[in-house]
Amino acid sequence: MKKEKSCGAVVYRGKKGEREILLIRHKNGGHWAFPKGHVEKGETEEETALREIREETGLKVKLKTDFRHCVTYSPKANVLKDVVYFAAKAKSDDAKAQPEEVLEVQWKTPQDALQTVTYENDREILRAFLEYKGEKVG
Repeated sequence: MKKEKSCGAVVYRGKKGEREILLIRHKNGGHWAFPKGHVEKGETEEETALREIREETGLKVKLKTDFRHCVTYSPKANVLKDVVYFAAKAKSDDAKAQPEEVLEVQWKTPQDALQTVTYENDREILRAFLEYKGEKVG
């Protein structure tokens, strides 16, 4: 079985006392999720997450490595993929979709984000993130 690994983050910002979560809609499949991508040779998990966030959204972030959650799934036959997620606080609000891979980016309230993400794995990551931030999970 082939192993793959990607890293990314739940990117957030504080706006008017309310937290917002950045979601991206991927060109490949049209699903809503968090910025992430494959680990390149010689990269750490943290370096991969920072690079992928910057490539897919244009954002610079402060990575919070004390939040680290991994999901494992099989995207296709004979492939097992680990995706490691961190938390990342956006240093600015001006997220822009990378045209090659991302159809659009949107900031969502936590409740809207929970309803918008396509896959249950991502809802589980978002719930864990909200608990990490001490927010009530609905």
